[in-house]
Amino acid sequence: MKKGCLLIKNAAELVTCSGSQAKKGKEMQQLHVILDGAVVIEDGIIKAVGTTAELLKLYDEADYQVIDAAGKAVLPGFVDSHTHVVFGGYRAEEFSWRLRGDSYMEIMERGGGIINSVRATREASREELFAVGKKRLDSMLSFGVTTVEGKSGYGLDYDTEIKQLEVMQELDQVHPVDVVRTFLGAHAVPKDYKGREDEFIDYLIEKVLPAVSERKLAEFCDIFCEKNVFSVEQSRRLLSKAKEMGMKLKLHADEIVQLGGAELAAELGAVSADHLLQASDKGVADMAEAGVVATLLPCTAFSLKEHFARARYMIDSGCAVALATDLNPGSCFTESIPLVFALATLYMKMSTEEAITALTINGAAAVGRADSIGSLDAGKQGDVVILEFPSYKYIPYHIAVSTVEKVIKNGVLVFDKEAR
Repeated sequence: MKKGCLLIKNAAELVTCSGSQAKKGKEMQQLHVILDGAVVIEDGIIKAVGTTAELLKLYDEADYQVIDAAGKAVLPGFVDSHTHVVFGGYRAEEFSWRLRGDSYMEIMERGGGIINSVRATREASREELFAVGKKRLDSMLSFGVTTVEGKSGYGLDYDTEIKQLEVMQELDQVHPVDVVRTFLGAHAVPKDYKGREDEFIDYLIEKVLPAVSERKLAEFCDIFCEKNVFSVEQSRRLLSKAKEMGMKLKLHADEIVQLGGAELAAELGAVSADHLLQASDKGVADMAEAGVVATLLPCTAFSLKEHFARARYMIDSGCAVALATDLNPGSCFTESIPLVFALATLYMKMSTEEAITALTINGAAAVGRADSIGSLDAGKQGDVVILEFPSYKYIPYHIAVSTVEKVIKNGVLVFDKEAR
């Protein structure tokens, strides 16, 4: 029996989320559930999916490690497609300021916010960042996350941006959770560039972006396209240059004001545009037509006490919607996938089926990997979640509590709640 060779049988529900690209609009309801299902994984890759009766006629149980999933629901591993997983320091005091009524932008304008985390991340050693990053990935894994996107952006200078990306690269090599890296050097304007934002974009283009691209430290380039941060034109300039260098694109778009970030994402052919609380009807339509994934971050809106993004409108308009945690030290200090499910279904008018699609195949599409992860299809990575309940419908029903019992990564059992 080889490592990564596994047979999961007798699943009450095998939720395949079958597909190789993002699901749009009504397609998001389609989970392709197999009752009494089974999965065969060989050398870390899914070999076959079907009913238990069908697969046991074709495959000998003696050749595999066997997991009996009787009375359990089985799903693809979750994809958390927007996080800031590697950072130094915390901002608990700012949370208390927000509780008394201070807005996120007010805190940012007086020197708090992202700049606070920049200071702490610059001061942190690689070893310290690796240790806290690993701890966070361990927690994400326990929630069923098998692939995560991680952004830099708490350096805003050459050395620290590179340090963050290198730490994420190392974590990707040693941790079960795959880490997809995004360069977010334009996350905020450094103090020494205040009023000289165009010069900071020049600095990123001339000094930092080439090193990131040449050393393949990141697959994606992102920017905080927002009023009092970076304009649409500044965002277009940086992202266009990143695209020329062969990087894929993401945007923090239309979170606080309606600036036109969604339209820009469509114009540039970005893989995703994220946040989108204030996205215009035109921006949503443009994204749907261009195939840009709308990555929504309900925990951030919840933490900031803002209105949620218009998930129902976006889906009904033909968008592919993904959901993610936005784990970060300021506006959203949580990696809770159960909370994402609860908010999306209870407050964003998403069905349970749509939320599962958003955290599996559409999350995979949001990190450019829908052809290899995000569904239980033959030929894809053997990334699987086994719930402690018989149906996927228990995920939002057990409100904000994890229903994940086991997690398999590349055909290997890497988390087991029962063994803890």
